[in-house]
Amino acid sequence: MRAQRVAAIAAALVLAASLAACGGDSSSTPQGDPAPSAQGTGSSSTPQAATDDPARSEPVEDSVYPDAGDPSVDALSYQLDLSWEPKARRLTGHESLRFRSTETSDHVQLDLSQDLEAARVEIDGEKAEFSHDGKDLVVQGDFAADVEYVLTLNYSGRPQPVPAPTTRSDFTTTGFTVSDDGSTWTMQEPYGAYTWYAVNDQPADKAFYDFVLTVPAPWTGIANGELTSREVVEGKTVTSWHLDSKASSYLVTVAFGNYQAVKDTSASGVALTYWTKVGTPKAYVDSLRATKDALAWVEGKLGPYPFPSLGILLVDSQSGMETQTMITLGTSDYTTSEAVILHEIVHQWYGDLVTPSDWSDLWMNEGMAMYLQLTWQAQVDAYPLTRLLEQAAVVERESRRVNGPPATYDPKTFGEIQVYYGPALMWDQIRRRVGDDKFWAMVRDWPAADPDGSSDRDDYIAWVEKQTGTELSDLFDSWLLAKRSPRFE
Repeated sequence: MRAQRVAAIAAALVLAASLAACGGDSSSTPQGDPAPSAQGTGSSSTPQAATDDPARSEPVEDSVYPDAGDPSVDALSYQLDLSWEPKARRLTGHESLRFRSTETSDHVQLDLSQDLEAARVEIDGEKAEFSHDGKDLVVQGDFAADVEYVLTLNYSGRPQPVPAPTTRSDFTTTGFTVSDDGSTWTMQEPYGAYTWYAVNDQPADKAFYDFVLTVPAPWTGIANGELTSREVVEGKTVTSWHLDSKASSYLVTVAFGNYQAVKDTSASGVALTYWTKVGTPKAYVDSLRATKDALAWVEGKLGPYPFPSLGILLVDSQSGMETQTMITLGTSDYTTSEAVILHEIVHQWYGDLVTPSDWSDLWMNEGMAMYLQLTWQAQVDAYPLTRLLEQAAVVERESRRVNGPPATYDPKTFGEIQVYYGPALMWDQIRRRVGDDKFWAMVRDWPAADPDGSSDRDDYIAWVEKQTGTELSDLFDSWLLAKRSPRFE
């Protein structure tokens, strides 16, 4: 999740509560196939089933934020051609979405901000009627269950972020954000991708992405995945990006600005790139070099990094986000600290490679990222992990009282500290019950159990109990669901 500013609970403890809701995968070999080209693949007259597509997901209606996303749409691949005009603060987009209809219906619905005006919509190359009321883009047509279609859309406007459902101080809005100089960045957990493209904005629906980004030179457009081309055409920089692993919409990022790149390589051979604005203080640029050591430590716990590349993108924010393969961090001492970088790297496995299918299970991302962060903190500072956890328990107790249990939190208090510390404390008690060997083997094996997939609480807990051979319902129930914090001992 986003990196949260919290008062230190001990001199030796850096509280990098990186919100994966605002903030990782397996080896350097991609887990999914490259995004297929957007071609018409289905129609009411020639239906084609989508049973074997690697991009297939099982969309759900979110229990915490049911107004975002629609389970009738299974997005398979997005091709986004975006042009940004910094002076006019105007975004122009051409989108091609390949999707599977999950039911037979006379319409499909996507999320798209009312700040963006849809000019033309086509389904499989044929003009389609549509309505755009608030953020709901409703497209009319004859859609058959389990059949693929291609929706193309032209749109433009002056995008704005939307209010975030949180009381945190490090972010109050979510989505497409424009800085004073006209540069842009995005963080969009638990929703907000719809502020800049038409999307099924719910985490269970993962898809492949391709981007073509255009902006006046010398500025550059940056997105997830690998930079496949970069050229200047008639005074404009055009970059192409390809993400060959499925991603949830909240894990997608795009930025426009006067960026420069610093290349690096991890000890395990992962290509690293640090993107910073021209004029960024050298201390912040240098701090990103800690990515190499942080990645090496995390790989020691979780195995080979699961994606072909890893980037860090510095933006004008006070927060941070585990955006897939291209981590987005605010430009500050806190957000560029090694603790926050490590936290967001852990999310490349816990949150990105395997994603919760519902926002009630944010704890699945944040608890493990927080536990590994505290384990690392104790190691590098030679400070007892138990002491750190005891201090965290004090903070967790008050946050739970105010905001609710980690797995049934108040929807208006997204990403508060109990969602981080509660499950982190739980994982330590589980480790002590099952033993270090079984625990760390379980932690390492889970992301590879369903790479590029999504999971819910019941499936995850059942898997953990099977892997460890231990019945753990007392710990899961008390730490995730109880109104009062269990005693940490």
